[in-house]
Amino acid sequence: MSGPAPAPRRPRRHDPGRRDRLIDAALAVIAERGVAATTHREIARAADVPLGSTTYHFASLEEVLIEAFTRHAEAAARLFDERLGAARDREAAIEAVIALIADDLLGSERDLVLAVELYGAAARTPALKAVTQDWMARSRRALERHFDPTTARELDALIEGLVLHSALSTDPMTREQIRHAVRRYLR
Repeated sequence: MSGPAPAPRRPRRHDPGRRDRLIDAALAVIAERGVAATTHREIARAADVPLGSTTYHFASLEEVLIEAFTRHAEAAARLFDERLGAARDREAAIEAVIALIADDLLGSERDLVLAVELYGAAARTPALKAVTQDWMARSRRALERHFDPTTARELDALIEGLVLHSALSTDPMTREQIRHAVRRYLR
């Protein structure tokens, strides 16, 4: 004697890009609400997936943040690589640095907010500090194509300072003020 037939299994939804969408959604939530308000629930909502997807793909919220900020940092580092890789001499490299700051790093309010959120979170979270360290090392390598290692490190710090200053200022520096600061340092 057999019991009732088992209910048919619901087919699993094939969604190979879900993990990437969750990372993108995390960046969107961080940009909109900040790290402090970023939760598994908010990320799942933004990605339009069930809440369990976040814990299926990531062991912790910290892991999601690390992946998200790593993606953000890699995109910024690629900009350094592209701009400085295209520069053929020191003069072109100086102009590339100015364009990198004025157009790329300060060009997107979203990316600017993400950078500031990363800095703040990295101050308290060693794993995120490692993300910023990797980002700075890659930025310096790009700068070292045209500048000695000491100058590259100091110029990287100047770039970070100009970005933070602009992000937090009600009167951010103009492109010409950025040009003046970079050229004055690199005299």
